[in-house]
Amino acid sequence: MSGFHESEEKLPESVKEYHRMIQSVIEELEAVDWYNQRAAVTEDEELKAIVEHNRDEEIEHACMGLEWLRRNSDTWDEELETYLFTGDPITELEDH
Repeated sequence: MSGFHESEEKLPESVKEYHRMIQSVIEELEAVDWYNQRAAVTEDEELKAIVEHNRDEEIEHACMGLEWLRRNSDTWDEELETYLFTGDPITELEDH
């Protein structure tokens, strides 16, 4: 696996697992972007439906990764609880 900024051999397994999930979420979000762009430019309705379906599957995968991070990090849990599923202005939520 790549992307470590410290010696992989010295890192505890929990840090390696955290890194794996961060990388996975990044990859899923990149795939969402790619599929979204493809859907936006195609004129073939069947192709558009397929890539939109694929995009939505990648969103599901990214959300699963975020949930794993939430369950395994108090900070992720706190921040997601603050910012998700509210209708309040995003930039004002930190002040509450």
